[in-house]
Amino acid sequence: MRHLIIVLVLFAAVSISAQTKAAPPKVAANPIAEAKAPADRLPVKRVVLYKNGVGYFEHTGQVHGTQELSIDFTSGQLNDVIKSLTVLDLGQGKISGVRYNSTAPLSERLKGLRLPVGEETTLSGFLAALRGARVEIRSGAASATGRLLSVDERDIKKGEFTTTVTEASVVSDSGEVRLFEVTPSTSIRIVEHDLNMEVGKYMGLVSSTRERDVRRMIISAEGTGDRPLFVSYISEVPIWKSTYRIVLPTDPKAKPLLQGWAIVDNTVGEDWKDVQLSLVAGAPQSFIQQIAQPYYSRRPSVAMPQAFQLSPQTHEETIESANAPPPPPAAGLTDYESRGLASKTERLGSGGGVYRVGGGVGSGVGGGVIGGAISGPKQFDRLQTMSKLNRPPSTTESVDVAAQASAVESEAEGKDLGDLFEYNLKQRVTIGKNQSALVPIVHANIEADKVSLWNPSYPRALRAVWVNNTSGLSLDAGTFNILEDNTFAGEGLLDVIKPGEKRLLSYAVDQGIHIDAQSKYSSERVTRVRIVHGVLTQTRGQREKRTYTIRNADAKPRNVVIEHPVRAGWKLMSEVKPLESTASYHRFRIPVEANKTSELLVEELRPTDTTIQVSNISDEEVTLLLRQQTISPELEKTLRAIIAQRSEMSGFEMQIQNRRRETNDISQDQQRLRENMKALKGTAEEKALTQRYASQLNQQEDRLATVRKEIETLEPQRDKSQEKLSQMIEDISMDVTM
Repeated sequence: MRHLIIVLVLFAAVSISAQTKAAPPKVAANPIAEAKAPADRLPVKRVVLYKNGVGYFEHTGQVHGTQELSIDFTSGQLNDVIKSLTVLDLGQGKISGVRYNSTAPLSERLKGLRLPVGEETTLSGFLAALRGARVEIRSGAASATGRLLSVDERDIKKGEFTTTVTEASVVSDSGEVRLFEVTPSTSIRIVEHDLNMEVGKYMGLVSSTRERDVRRMIISAEGTGDRPLFVSYISEVPIWKSTYRIVLPTDPKAKPLLQGWAIVDNTVGEDWKDVQLSLVAGAPQSFIQQIAQPYYSRRPSVAMPQAFQLSPQTHEETIESANAPPPPPAAGLTDYESRGLASKTERLGSGGGVYRVGGGVGSGVGGGVIGGAISGPKQFDRLQTMSKLNRPPSTTESVDVAAQASAVESEAEGKDLGDLFEYNLKQRVTIGKNQSALVPIVHANIEADKVSLWNPSYPRALRAVWVNNTSGLSLDAGTFNILEDNTFAGEGLLDVIKPGEKRLLSYAVDQGIHIDAQSKYSSERVTRVRIVHGVLTQTRGQREKRTYTIRNADAKPRNVVIEHPVRAGWKLMSEVKPLESTASYHRFRIPVEANKTSELLVEELRPTDTTIQVSNISDEEVTLLLRQQTISPELEKTLRAIIAQRSEMSGFEMQIQNRRRETNDISQDQQRLRENMKALKGTAEEKALTQRYASQLNQQEDRLATVRKEIETLEPQRDKSQEKLSQMIEDISMDVTM
């Protein structure tokens, strides 16, 4: 608090000192700028709002001769505006430029001052920036005038407490160094006029951060006569919301009335007066980029080059150029036209200032376009005139609201835009800045049935309407409430509903319906046996019967919708089929009379398969299958023949493996004998042992020859047996339902 008082006293002294000096000469204004008339406002004429928080805006107006038009934005809008702005002079003129007041960051603007003070400074930091300046310091009866030497902070211990004090030292004109403690009674006045000016600039820059956030864009058009001007861009806006009313008629033959409203917020800082408003139920891709913010790049510091002696040089002549110069534009064509960018415009109607644009550039000479392509769904379509609402009769008698309102025409037209859907309001809308409004988007009779909805996850049954969207419009997600017997009956939420799509909308608890669900499981024997390509498959079944007992305790009949869960692998076997099925539930509709009880039986079967490879089947498994009456006696004989054939083939394979094993053993033993014979050289026993080893090797060679012949005989026999087994397995094919 003490430091704040000191700063205020100091800045007040600086301000008084600056006022006592002669005012600086006024800089002459730009005579060209003063000669121009103030820019006229270009009103917004069309607004398209999207579900991703952006809006598409169109401004149209007339421009005469050379004229400037202005549009105001906030800094938050400016980034979107710059990256999407499209400006078209649709007459014999051109857009000579678009400018706006750019604001550099405060940190960058402070760099232009000779006073080294940051965005957030303290008293000691501010005084330290004044080092070397001529100041006058007064503290009580003491005073001094001179140059500020330094500002220091030091801790002073007083008893158990330690306080920090700020001391300023001044060098007087006589060379005397005076030291002053900066307290609330200390006054420091800057004597230098130029430095006072810098302090004033600093305070002005700091205070500018609290100014009204307005960016004014000036569009300069050059040409002759009256011409239409078109401007479009996107900007960040609040997401528009949907809310619906479903009025249930008292006459059972009449259709319910669906009324839809859109909640629109105007927060762009400009009035929307008589604008064409479109609401798009979709979210095209959009992003934020700080394109309006000035950016500064860090550049390297390069030392000054030292002087050096330059000797005369000669260079080789050019023989052939790899890059030939580009040909000049065709005679009479601008650069845009020579590149195939000639403009094309088509006016739609008169007096509306709305045009269809082709080619993406304005007519006239090059430079008639600022920005990119126009966005927004069919932004140049003309809107139809809105018909007036019929007023309800002024009477105190009870009336059927749904019947009275059924003749009212819809307030908006709907158009499919691929994955998006657009509501075009027939009547122009006026919404003041920083205001919100409910605008009608749907008014149509639809098909809807009152039902009671029960789901296993609900504690009680719910009152619901089974809606068939026959309005011809896509219904955006939002809230809804129900009017029944001309009074409020409940409310809920709905997701997007396409034309012709049916949807259950629950809105209240049904106190008159009580439902009890009981399940009974049973496991069945093998119901099917299949053998295909050597695989035996047995199919068994697990059956569940679920009984729903529905009690209607109300004095009126009910149509009850039971949502039975959809389970993977289970198949419905009931005679009663669901009215419809979703990804999670089968929906059964059961009428229940007043004060009566009804039942719904839902039967499901889950088949389970067990597979056995016929080539691996054993005698025990065949015996078990026969005992379970899964296979017939004929199939039993076939399976046992396969087992016998497999045993024969396995016998041949076993003999071959035994002989190959013997061959490996002989080869290893021969290697051992040869190593021993090498080790006997030069010994007394060499001759006797060598003869013995040689005799043993001869016997082994004879055995190897015999074994190889046996293997050559057994392998064809094994292959033939294997082929016969494979054919026997392949020949078995059956599909029997037990």
